[in-house]
Order: sequence, then C-alpha cells, then structure tokens
Amino acid sequence: MKPTDVRIIEVVPRFSLEVPRAPLKFGAVVMKETTYCHTRVKVENRKGETAWGDGGMFLSAVWAFPDPDVELGLKDKAMRAVVERFAKAVLNYGRFAHPIEIFMELEPELRKIGDEVSEEFALPKKLPYLAVLVSASPIDCAIHDAFGKVNRICTYDGYTEEFMNLDLSCWLGERYKGKHPGMYLRKTYLKSVPVFHLVGGLDKLTESEVDESDPQDGLPNSLEGWIKRDGLFCLKVKLKGNDLDWDLERFLAVYKIAHLANRKARRFYFSLDTNEQCESPEYMIELLNKIKEREQRAFDELLFIEQPTERDLERHKFDMRKLANLKPVFIDESLTSLEDFQRAMQYGWSGIAVKTCKCHSKALLFISKAREEGIPYVIPDLTNPAIALLHSAGFAGRTYPLKGLEANSCQYFPKTSVNEARVHPGIFRRINGKLHLESLRGAGFGFRIEEIYEEMRIWEQKSTS
Repeated sequence: MKPTDVRIIEVVPRFSLEVPRAPLKFGAVVMKETTYCHTRVKVENRKGETAWGDGGMFLSAVWAFPDPDVELGLKDKAMRAVVERFAKAVLNYGRFAHPIEIFMELEPELRKIGDEVSEEFALPKKLPYLAVLVSASPIDCAIHDAFGKVNRICTYDGYTEEFMNLDLSCWLGERYKGKHPGMYLRKTYLKSVPVFHLVGGLDKLTESEVDESDPQDGLPNSLEGWIKRDGLFCLKVKLKGNDLDWDLERFLAVYKIAHLANRKARRFYFSLDTNEQCESPEYMIELLNKIKEREQRAFDELLFIEQPTERDLERHKFDMRKLANLKPVFIDESLTSLEDFQRAMQYGWSGIAVKTCKCHSKALLFISKAREEGIPYVIPDLTNPAIALLHSAGFAGRTYPLKGLEANSCQYFPKTSVNEARVHPGIFRRINGKLHLESLRGAGFGFRIEEIYEEMRIWEQKSTS
C-alpha cells in the first residue's frame, strides 16, 4: 500500500454535441457532428486529502463503431450509456489503489458493460470494444489527473516504484519484473513537438478552390492556407483505399502543394491513412510503387502508413511484411488489447498507433512494451479538442513517438477549445509546424483547469454584457 493511492469519491460526466466548421471525411464516413464528453473525478488519498481531476474525449462513433447498419444516434446513446455505467463501476470500486491498478482491475467489468449496453439498446451488432474504450477514456484520464493533483506531483512522475504497488510484470509478463512505466517516459515535457496536420478527404488543397461556401471565420480553408499560416511540415493524408488513381493523384498533389507553400522547410514528413479501406496490403504496395515511379522524393518523405486494412486481425490474417519492407505500417483501429499487440507483431506490422482515447492506463502499457521491445509507435489523433488535446499533447511530450503527434481539432472544432486555448495558446495554435508545451505545468497533467474555468467565466460575462 502507498500513501498516494487514491479512492474515487465522485464522478461527474457532461456531454455536449459539437459540430465541425467543415465536414471531416476519413475512410468511408464523413463526420458532421459528434459528442464531446468532459468528465470530472474527485479522489481521496490515504492521508484524507481530496482533489478533482479532469478528462475529455470525443465519443467518435463514426470511427469507433463505423458499421453502417447501426444508426448513428443509437451508437451515440450507447456510448454515452457506457460512460455513465463505467462511472458507477469506478465509484463502486471503493478501494484505495494506483490509477493503473484501478483500470486494469475494472477492465473485465468494462467489457461486461459494453455487452450489457449492446443487449439493452437492442443493437443489431455488438458495441465494439474500441467504442467501449473510447467511452471509458475521459474517466480514466480524469482519475490519473486527480491522482497527480491530490498528491501534488506531475502525474507522469507517479509511474515509478515509489508510487506503484505493482510492477509491469502483472500485466506484461515476467520480462517486466521490477519495471514500471516511468522507465519508458521522458523525465520532463519536451518544450515542443512536431504536429501532423490532417488532410481530410474533402479538404480543399489550394486557395484558388476556396469560395463563399467555406467558413468565414478568419481561419484557413485550404491546405495551402494552413501550411502558410502554421509553417507545417508534417502532413497526414486521408485516402480512399479503393481508388488507386485518385489516391495516387491526391497524395502527389498534397506533396507538391506542401513544398510550394513552405519553401523554408528542410524536408516534409507524410503519412497515409485509408482507415481500413484497402481489401489487402497489395493495394498499398501497388500505390507505394506508383508513388516511387512518379516522384522519388515524395516516396522518400513518406514516413509511415497507418491501418490500411480492416481491423479484425483474426478474420483477416494478412501478412504485412512485404508492405512493411517498403514503409513502416502501424496498427491503429485493431489495437485494443495486449493480445492485439502480440498478434500484429506476428503478422509483420511495423509498430503501433497509441491513442489516449483507448484509455491512458492502456496507453502506458502499450508504450512500455513497445519501448522495451524496440517497437516504434506513433500518436495519432481523434480530432481531440479542449482537455482531450491537452492530454494527448502532454502524452506526446513525455514519450518517444516516431514523430510528434497528430492534432487537427483546430481545423475542424476550434470553438470547442476556446477557453483552453486562452490558457494554452501554444497547443491550440501551431507555430512553425509544432505544438509548444511550456504551458503544461503544475500538478496532475498540467491542464490548469482552474484558470480555464476562470477564463470561461470571464468570457461568459463579456458575452452577456
């Protein structure tokens, strides 16, 4: 037992429906609205001290539960129900423990909650565990944040033997005896991290394409405009995955526009993502070969491929080695468990995509295993806004991803983060192609939530005066 162990004494989730300033297309879907969940958790440590922590996440049903046979509104209600029921499970846990212990002990209950919600909502198809994890993630984040705040430490400093009752061998096997997640983290936040800008499937590429139908809010409406404003040099390009000619021309167009719009960049870094739309790895192999034939430099600047094939690894046991020999290929939607991690490595995937939306506790286990075993990882986005982006950015700043992180809520959901942006301007406004993390400071995850709420009150007063 540690004096820093915490017990959850209150959980308060709040939901809001958020609408993007422009439609976001990825894979076979277009995001036109989504629910944001901000959760507050109050904890008590063994000394009797209490503190609140915060967590946030988009309940992105179109990504976590993309099945077209289930109506979007029903998916959203089911994911909200998982949040509320997991909140009760966390409260009922009732014991003092480290946040990772709490989550890992409750994970079987979380899976059960997903099954129960699927049955009670009469879903024609079971709620995927990915959607269940996304729903639980703001609660898990808030517990970790509160743990740091009640013990007056940066949460990332709380993953060592000094604060943990159990070591990693409890979840990762005997190889990890005596090892803790803190061994695989940076000692302090990086001052800045490179940021990947998303080029959605419907995004306009040049200023000449912009017209009166685009948002008139002072923000760029084209890739060219964003690159010039933010000095971008890392771009994630969404492709169709089933139209080779379109995908080839789209990527080459992005590549050319990027180099014209930012001539100061020494080099660009690109990633490609079809969101599982390729029938097999052969599609992406053919696309890469065509890119190489047409533009060698574009091929050279392509850093990695993200989840080209369908997420069910057992159903589609693709051998990814031939593709991975051309460019690193990272598992994303398929990764919800340590078993998925192992299976992907057996099938020849290069590495993993770690997202805070799959719960902070699991993300720590994933990066510990990856770092120990020499497996690269990347940190993609879930269009994280507000607290969710602060969390993801801080996670990238304390870990060792292949190249920074993806952050695109400023492109699509800037209004969701208005108050957070006033306290953390360097995270919500990209400068010279990077997010600047100096504003993350203080106990917990460094959100400085009290200042954000004060900014919110000031803004509301100005708006009503």
